[in-house]
Amino acid sequence: MSDTICDHPVDELEGLMRRYQQGDAAAFDRIFRSMTGTLRGYFLARRLLPEKAEDLVQETFLQIHRARHTYQPGRPVRPWFLGVARHVYLMDRRAAATLSRRNTQPLEGAPEPAVDPAQLKLGDRQRVGRAVSGLSEGNRQTLLMHHVWGMSFKEVATALGIREGAAKVRSHRALRDLRLALEES
Repeated sequence: MSDTICDHPVDELEGLMRRYQQGDAAAFDRIFRSMTGTLRGYFLARRLLPEKAEDLVQETFLQIHRARHTYQPGRPVRPWFLGVARHVYLMDRRAAATLSRRNTQPLEGAPEPAVDPAQLKLGDRQRVGRAVSGLSEGNRQTLLMHHVWGMSFKEVATALGIREGAAKVRSHRALRDLRLALEES
């Protein structure tokens, strides 16, 4: 049984990437359809609003287009894409922090904004986010890569430089620790 990604075997995705590097626009379209959900999941896992996640998905594809020549054929495509996505995310956070430092004038006497009922559900997201943040780095990475971004254990192992069995063990431990942390909180 081969690993698949959104109806594309891993080998086919690598072939599509090679064709895209050679200028095949149809190959890019197929890659775009295959990887958009993975990238969206990556950004949403960082507790971004869906609109912001979509913006960063588009920015990631722009950066991938600019850096497509740096992809090394024969290497897994998904970890390379996620590396670019991570870079885009970090650049966005830096830009937001810079903007925040420039615009920190206190509003004295401003009325309290009304709370949208949908915002009340964010407490659970924050609780889960804190629990995930409390996991060890290796377990957290494995959990996110496999259960959130949909990477196979083989891809997780390649991205982290560990064996596939070790990736499975880390994932199991991460889920166990996450379950315990949520029960305690």
